[in-house]
Amino acid sequence: MFKRLKNCHNTEDFRLLAKQRLPSPVFHYIDGAADDEITYRRNTQAFDDCDLVPNVLSGVESIDMSTTVMGHKMALPLFLSPTALQRLFHHDGERAVAAAADKYSTYFGISSLSTVSIEEIGENFSAPKMFQLYVHKDKGLTNSMIERCKAAKYDALSLTVDTIVGGNRERDLRTGFTSPIKLSPRSALSFAAHPEWTLRYFFGEQFELSQLKDYVDEGTNVTLSIADYFNTMLDQNMNWDDAAAIREQWDGHFCLKGIMSVEDAKRAADIGATAIMVSNHGGRQLDGSRAPFDQLAEIVDAVGDKLDVICDGGIRRGSHVLKALSVGAKACSGGRLYLYALAGAGQPGVDRALGLLQTEIERGMKLMGAKSVAELGRHNLRYR
Repeated sequence: MFKRLKNCHNTEDFRLLAKQRLPSPVFHYIDGAADDEITYRRNTQAFDDCDLVPNVLSGVESIDMSTTVMGHKMALPLFLSPTALQRLFHHDGERAVAAAADKYSTYFGISSLSTVSIEEIGENFSAPKMFQLYVHKDKGLTNSMIERCKAAKYDALSLTVDTIVGGNRERDLRTGFTSPIKLSPRSALSFAAHPEWTLRYFFGEQFELSQLKDYVDEGTNVTLSIADYFNTMLDQNMNWDDAAAIREQWDGHFCLKGIMSVEDAKRAADIGATAIMVSNHGGRQLDGSRAPFDQLAEIVDAVGDKLDVICDGGIRRGSHVLKALSVGAKACSGGRLYLYALAGAGQPGVDRALGLLQTEIERGMKLMGAKSVAELGRHNLRYR
């Protein structure tokens, strides 16, 4: 494994490693998106329409990559977005991701659909922690997750606002992906061809959705697609009043994940959010929607002085981070950029993925002539 890991030099290399190591339904759950996957591709392509303009002779032997987001100084202007079902991808799941975040002194998040408990992560890892909240029809479940995060002293709560219904993820329909995994004649051959993963999943630590199992059977004991989970379990009546009420209940750093319009960014500031993640859920919800980087400048101009604006999605290179910071984002975040590495090699994979991105950001800042994140600005960008 470690020889193959040493041959991974970028996100696409980790993607190919994950494809080798995962059964097809599990890989395509990570890799896929909604409908024709146009928005998924655009999330990364958007960065290609913008060029960096470097300055030279700036004395850049020592540079400072740190930034402060939601009250915490991070050594790296990039953090690990909360993503669901991580122990499906590797048996260590969220534990491996948290350990990597500790190593690189950056934020990480766990999902309402995470496979390790709020309490275990809170007790064992020191990096700043974000919990991503889905508002369920079962208000007792929603409240329990908020209160458990309070007790475990999480640093921020992130309310996901772009999953009122599940996106049309056609790859999952074709592969029959569910949580928990359900074998079918269509998928059995792929599981049989990946015996290491299959044996660990079926005979190792029992799979569970740790935050949900005491309230609902769906996803832990009852198989369900993620789209069906969103469509049947989440509160489709959620509105701005509900978001404001959660903000008051939490009374800490509060982020809205899935903001894409200036109007919504302003409303987030109005209800007291301390951050927003400009995000389209990795292209997994509304296909044909704008890319976060395409929307970033107008959102920063509208609310960048009121809250922390985070560019989430499409990040594959350190240069993408530099472009988003130059527009005015306080930091960037992403899921696939570490999920491929997690699936391919567990914590060593996530460590290597973050290390490579850190090196790219550092090298890029030096080549840009920027000694600190604060020196990056729109003066060093040109659009094609």
